[in-house]
Amino acid sequence: MTIDLTRRTLLQLTGATSLAMAAAAAARAEGMPQGGGPTYASRTPMRVGMVTLRVKNLDKVADYYRDVIGLTVMERSAGVARLGAGGVALLVLEARPDAVIEPRNAAGLYHTAFLMPTRKDLARWLVAAASHRVPLSGFADHLVSESVYLDDPEGNGIEVYADRDPSQWQWSEGSVKMATDELNIPDLLSLTNTRVADFARAPEGLRVGHMHLRVGDLAQAESFYHGTIGLDPTRKRNGAAFLSSGRYHHHLGMNVWQSQGAGQRDDATTGLAWFSLVTAKQDILAAQEERLRKGGAQLTTLANGVEAVDPWGTRVRLLKA
Repeated sequence: MTIDLTRRTLLQLTGATSLAMAAAAAARAEGMPQGGGPTYASRTPMRVGMVTLRVKNLDKVADYYRDVIGLTVMERSAGVARLGAGGVALLVLEARPDAVIEPRNAAGLYHTAFLMPTRKDLARWLVAAASHRVPLSGFADHLVSESVYLDDPEGNGIEVYADRDPSQWQWSEGSVKMATDELNIPDLLSLTNTRVADFARAPEGLRVGHMHLRVGDLAQAESFYHGTIGLDPTRKRNGAAFLSSGRYHHHLGMNVWQSQGAGQRDDATTGLAWFSLVTAKQDILAAQEERLRKGGAQLTTLANGVEAVDPWGTRVRLLKA
């Protein structure tokens, strides 16, 4: 498979006829106007740990994350599937066969972002996705990272990306420069053999780099995730806010593009059940818990932390590594 053919195939998978159209699709996915070392995301004081989704068809969705994303099935039963990479659990799927698919205008998951350890890993994954005709929803260069977007069989959004080196990120007055530009596919694919789809399993260093949520009110979301949880703002624009720990470009994205004014989530629907933010520092966890209790948040004590509930009912587990 030549680079040109691969590029054409990728465009077909996104339903686009040009790189500009594919970037426009990614712009819609990120809500931005048109126009790093991945370990950095895990070296910060807080990082994303695990994600749990409620799904109707456990086998179909679990097979998708295994076969398309390359996650390893670590545990599987009639009711639960646990998947990960390098022996680290990253995704738990809970079977809810009677659940209703969560509407896209509800608060909840926008996408789970799987961070590849290297740019070459992203290239290898993209060749495999093209060779297996995996439908994509867009791809783009975000300046801090390069990203591909797709959806699992039940409509849960996914981003697969690789960071540029943090030395290339541009900061100004606490805000990091991001965009949604055309992805340079030939340059990316030059890192791998486009005639061989050799991505059978996710690399051991794959992690959930960030989460992106739909929320009902941006100011209220910032009050919770910044003011109470303690993530720092890194960028805000177009009905979206981005937050991180330790000057990562973002561990959490939040938007109201489809969900402005959304009320409480319905636990009887599919979608995000909970995600975790992990820290190795006990003082950070203690401060989070104190702020949550002072604010009257709904809290559940866990063995290695606490579980809080955001203003729309999404559960966030704050855990000690």
